[in-house]
Amino acid sequence: MMPPEVLPGAWAQGAPSASAVLRASPEDFVVEELPRVLPDGEGEHLWLHVRKRGRTTAEVAGALARHWGVPARDVGHAGLKDRAAVTTQWLSVRLPGRQAGPPPELDGVEWLALRRHSRKLATGALRGNRFVLRLREVAGDRAMLEQRLARLATEGVPNYFGPQRFGRDGDNLARAWRLLVTGGRERHRQLRGLLYSAARSWCFNRVLLRRVTDGSWNRLLPGELAALEGSRSVFAVGTPDAELEARLAAFDIHPSGPLPGRGGQRPTAVCAALEDEALAALRPLIDGLVAAKVDAGRRALRLRPAEFTWAWEDDGRTLRLAFELPAGAYATTVVRELVDTGDRMLC
Repeated sequence: MMPPEVLPGAWAQGAPSASAVLRASPEDFVVEELPRVLPDGEGEHLWLHVRKRGRTTAEVAGALARHWGVPARDVGHAGLKDRAAVTTQWLSVRLPGRQAGPPPELDGVEWLALRRHSRKLATGALRGNRFVLRLREVAGDRAMLEQRLARLATEGVPNYFGPQRFGRDGDNLARAWRLLVTGGRERHRQLRGLLYSAARSWCFNRVLLRRVTDGSWNRLLPGELAALEGSRSVFAVGTPDAELEARLAAFDIHPSGPLPGRGGQRPTAVCAALEDEALAALRPLIDGLVAAKVDAGRRALRLRPAEFTWAWEDDGRTLRLAFELPAGAYATTVVRELVDTGDRMLC
């Protein structure tokens, strides 16, 4: 298993020259899930709109299952939210033919709405997330930070998977290696899925690291598989032409990187050679994903936050950021391009 590396930032001027404190309190990290569908008022599933402080999604889902005496599989949620934040999202509980009654009283939990629907809330059924962050005790070159803010708003950032994907201190990477390479076992299906995801994310970050290093993370290479904005679809690029470059500049398409597994499309030419070289040391992990019948996919290499705004508060000591990200993207990948928060992203 190869040692981790610090993931580089996007721009040639190097690491951010400013520092700040992220998550001084949960109120400094506010997240609102943007659902793909909303409950229509009828059906066997009770959907609950909840605001949580200091509570994970899993904790609240477990409390709902216990409260109504249903199996954990009958509780649905679109995404997992952190404890050290104030987060708003929907959950669902299957309660066919039952009067639900009030939900449980939980510290740090506010129930905003309850409404019926015909379907369980499916994992991943969200358009994205809206963030309002406050970076406190900002210190350093403010003019340079303003330049970075403006550049990020127009050019975006590398779409790294954040450290949450890899577990506490990156432990899921070692566990994934044991499971997929050295014959380890994991009986729990949900945990196996988390380890598969960590392995695929690790591979993606390695390729993105290579393309950030050589400056191609926001360019189309010969043989690229271009990702359509707002879609999981990709298409093959032979030699990039003026039309494709215009679409790239308009953020209609993006270069993409691998989420390894069985099947799926493969790049060719220069892009294929780069990915093969970047992933050479992880080939046993990829072979394990194929053997586990995990389907391959692709992910855009770059990310531009939508509705991105910033404002200074507390006489310039606090920077307020507001933006939206698509599902699967991480606010920490945005913040790390602006300020040093003391956290290192490793892969």
